[in-house]
Amino acid sequence: MLNVGAAARGTGPSAPAAPSRPSRTVPSVDTVAGELPFHDGEFDAAMTLLNIHLWDDVRLGLREMRRVTRGPILVLTRDPARVGDFWLHEYAPEVVAAEARRYPPLDELTAALGGRSTVRPVPIPFDCTDGLDEACYGRPDLLLDPNARRVDWTWSSVGDSVRERFNRTLRADLASGAWDRRFGHLRTRPQYEGALVLVRATP
Repeated sequence: MLNVGAAARGTGPSAPAAPSRPSRTVPSVDTVAGELPFHDGEFDAAMTLLNIHLWDDVRLGLREMRRVTRGPILVLTRDPARVGDFWLHEYAPEVVAAEARRYPPLDELTAALGGRSTVRPVPIPFDCTDGLDEACYGRPDLLLDPNARRVDWTWSSVGDSVRERFNRTLRADLASGAWDRRFGHLRTRPQYEGALVLVRATP
């Protein structure tokens, strides 16, 4: 199984080498997604989890994954066409737009992988601790914490005025009950199907 992770991204110089790993773990190769140092069809399967938006050339990286993989490829990513469906769009549309631009359209992704593809939504549980904004779908107050937003690059890509407006308007709507009148049903939903999807491609 090939796992193309965050340290193997893009077509330019690779990120700094990952910290030392326990000797019993599988080997780790410091490389870039567009130049995988493996033979054609060397792996039974491959996957990449929420990483392709960090690559310099997504299509080249995905084609490389297909080249070295003779079986299925799994790609956990976000559908840019659905990022704007989240309630965050009402409070910080600039953040949502920046996030949508980071991810390749699903048709481009599946075309680069070739073969047959299926796309399935990945439900996010209510108590998810991942840094995705959608993980706060029923806990909006969590996004008022600057530390919670800091794990997502898109919040730092917008100006202070956007973050200040977000804080001000969301706090006001939570205090007045306006948020709950519109989105309060999400507080009791055990999971949420948003933009997170799993793409499975077979030759």
